[in-house]
Amino acid sequence: MDKIQRQVFGKSGHMSTRVIFGSASIMKASQKEADQVMDMIMESGINHIDTAAGYGDAEVRLGPWMKHHRTSFFLATKTDKVTYKDAKEQFYRSLERLQVDRVDLLQLHNLTDVANRENIMFPGGAIEFLAEAKEKGLAQLIGITGHGSQTPKMHLQSLRRYNFDSVLLPCNYLLMQNPEYADAFQNLLSYCQEHDIAMQTIKSIARGLWGNKQRTLDIWYEPLTDEEAVAKAVHWVLGRSGIFLITVAEMRVLPKVLAAAASWQSPPSDEEMKLLVKRYQMEPIF
Repeated sequence: MDKIQRQVFGKSGHMSTRVIFGSASIMKASQKEADQVMDMIMESGINHIDTAAGYGDAEVRLGPWMKHHRTSFFLATKTDKVTYKDAKEQFYRSLERLQVDRVDLLQLHNLTDVANRENIMFPGGAIEFLAEAKEKGLAQLIGITGHGSQTPKMHLQSLRRYNFDSVLLPCNYLLMQNPEYADAFQNLLSYCQEHDIAMQTIKSIARGLWGNKQRTLDIWYEPLTDEEAVAKAVHWVLGRSGIFLITVAEMRVLPKVLAAAASWQSPPSDEEMKLLVKRYQMEPIF
């Protein structure tokens, strides 16, 4: 398999693969299944892993691999707790589950609710633990993640209040046809590039919501599954300079995303993407 392109991940100095392994795909996997996925990740050349305390058993499944391959990966996890005390307890549990003594990136999970953000940033909030973790070297970087159509606006507000090192948010062709979202995304991207903040993206191959369709995959939205369609969707996102793409949260579709990442050379045309949307009756998930 061809090697996936790399670029510096923000201020870390780490040359991360532009495609990051999203371990949500193994949150319900057995260790045997997770081992097979990790063999595939190693073979693909991916050197950056995204996980979270809230991803079921994902951290546990990654633990045996981190024990023996820690130096091969930039490792990111997340906390969804609001207070200093709860975030600290959850983080140390993550270290134990991952079988490591530090991570490269610790993120606040889904920081898109105003009230929740205020509580996190209030004295005694989780932000105080993230700052402490960074100061003590338990995490090299700290960041924020988010879902939904308001994420780029919320992230920009948060960045102007606190010096986070990374952001994570949705990005796909259909979502970026929404002028309001596209403008907010571009504003955020410009700010991140100016301040050397890493931008990670999710939902690259979203086809739409399941609606009345029978759910055939263990993921809340319906992803594209045809290999050519997946390739076009992935290539379109990778065509946006300076951003990272996190793989799909479904291990049965993951090999197609990895193949697409390895074969990327240039983005498909707008006409090709319009035909893709029409053919697969794609609809926004937000």
